[in-house]
Amino acid sequence: MQIVSLAIVSITFGEHIMRKSDANNRTSHLGQANQEHSPSEPTPLPLHVPINTRSMSLGLLAALASIFVLSWAKAVFIPLMTSLMLSYALSPAVNWLGHRRIPRWLGAAMILLTICSAIGIASYLLSNQATRLVVALPAAVEKFKMEIKPSDAHHDTTLETVQKAANQLEKAAGSQTEVHNSHEAMRVIVEPSNFNIKNYLWSSTIGLLTLLGQTAAVLFLTYFLIISGDSFRRKLIKLAGPNLSSKKITLQALHEITEQIQRYLLVQIFTSALVAVLTGLALLALGLQNAAVWGVVAGVLNLVPYVGSLITASTSGLVAFLQFGSLDMALVIGGVSLTIHTLVGNLLTPWLTSRSSQLSPVAVFVGLLAWGWLWGIWGLLLGVPILMIVKVVCDRLDGLKPIGEFLGT
Repeated sequence: MQIVSLAIVSITFGEHIMRKSDANNRTSHLGQANQEHSPSEPTPLPLHVPINTRSMSLGLLAALASIFVLSWAKAVFIPLMTSLMLSYALSPAVNWLGHRRIPRWLGAAMILLTICSAIGIASYLLSNQATRLVVALPAAVEKFKMEIKPSDAHHDTTLETVQKAANQLEKAAGSQTEVHNSHEAMRVIVEPSNFNIKNYLWSSTIGLLTLLGQTAAVLFLTYFLIISGDSFRRKLIKLAGPNLSSKKITLQALHEITEQIQRYLLVQIFTSALVAVLTGLALLALGLQNAAVWGVVAGVLNLVPYVGSLITASTSGLVAFLQFGSLDMALVIGGVSLTIHTLVGNLLTPWLTSRSSQLSPVAVFVGLLAWGWLWGIWGLLLGVPILMIVKVVCDRLDGLKPIGEFLGT
């Protein structure tokens, strides 16, 4: 028992000594830290930022998978999003007809038939101009060659003289190589195949049939979305959850999406009408035939960012070259059309879009590049409405609020 008591006392004494030494060490470390830092400077505290690597990895994989699915299934997503945008655009007109005691199904059919008839009439009016343009295209090419052909008194520049000398040296080296290698190998020249108009027409016919099929699908889907009314909205609110707060957040998000998309469509209609009027008046002042028709074409193509302006400028310049026979006049008309598109599309449209949708102009530009890379021209048309939907959803989810803040102004 005495031995056990001595052992317990020795252990207790050793623990007391170790605790005392640890306290002395901590005191000495604090004294050194106080000596290193001046009294006026507080002791820096370490900032621990939690980084969840697993969540970041899963988020990145989900983003890459979403991009792959959107690209792979674009034949489904593009008609669906186009129909959704058309239903948002045409619902106010259908509602107005409904207030006049016209059934919703009949009002939607009347509006869609009116739009299709207007597109058909415009295509018929432009068909004659397009036919004359195709027939006169060989003559236009010959005129263009005569315009850019140098005169007989043209003197070679320094660059052209050096190029001719380089060609002569290359021919001399090639002749020497042929003499030495005449018994070793035979030179084979592969000529490219000639342009086959039948293959081109066949591929164009398949593309036209595909376009017609997608157009019919968009029209029918738009019609069914319009006549359904608020049924899908009520279903989404019902699926939001049993809580009243969840239903309220879902209803607010749907209302904001509807308002922003309709304001965006109004901005697009206003800017396209402005481009049509300015282009028609400018081309009429310059003396171009069918200036009103080309104004309408410019207004419609203004809906396609960046690409539509180039198409309008090139085609109007070609028509001007065929009419006036002057390259200067073609450049003037094409330049005027491109200037109008640039001023309205790059200055007025982004400003109005940012005010109507609360999207940052930088986010709009980057989003158009991304969706244009993903879906082509359809991505340029649908990119901004998709960004609006994404921003509204992100603003109401706690985990996605940083994305909404990044997209906002």
